[in-house]
Amino acid sequence: MSSTATKTFWSKMDNIHVVLLGDGNGDPVPMAPIPREDDGAIWFITSADHDTYGASVPGTDAKIYVADMGGQLFGTVSGMLTASTDTEKLDDLWTPMAAAWFEKGRDDPNVRLMKFTPSQGEVWATDGTIKYLFETIKANVAETTPDTGEYHVIKF
Repeated sequence: MSSTATKTFWSKMDNIHVVLLGDGNGDPVPMAPIPREDDGAIWFITSADHDTYGASVPGTDAKIYVADMGGQLFGTVSGMLTASTDTEKLDDLWTPMAAAWFEKGRDDPNVRLMKFTPSQGEVWATDGTIKYLFETIKANVAETTPDTGEYHVIKF
């Protein structure tokens, strides 16, 4: 495990607003990640009737798929998805964005929390669109391969 690669991953995840979350039993669905490096986890606030929450109740293998030029991160991360009943953690993670999805806000009886604990990932971290475009143009002129970022296989 590269400590630098892991730090880069968590740092870039802070700028990711949507990932695709797949529980292995159905198609991946868009979800808003709440990464917490200190927990070693990516949290999701969801509804009790959401299919992914139903799959997470006993804990299940899952993957997140990241493709975000704005967040400068691409890749897939495997791990375990587990339902959480930690109300203090839910209070800590609660945002106005989450509230918009629930009629009664934080007090809605359908509010649920899921914890994704990553185990390994294959990620590409970039320095952004401008560097990507510059490197691509430079490669066409100089007939070299563009340097579009860092590639890492991470074990958490």
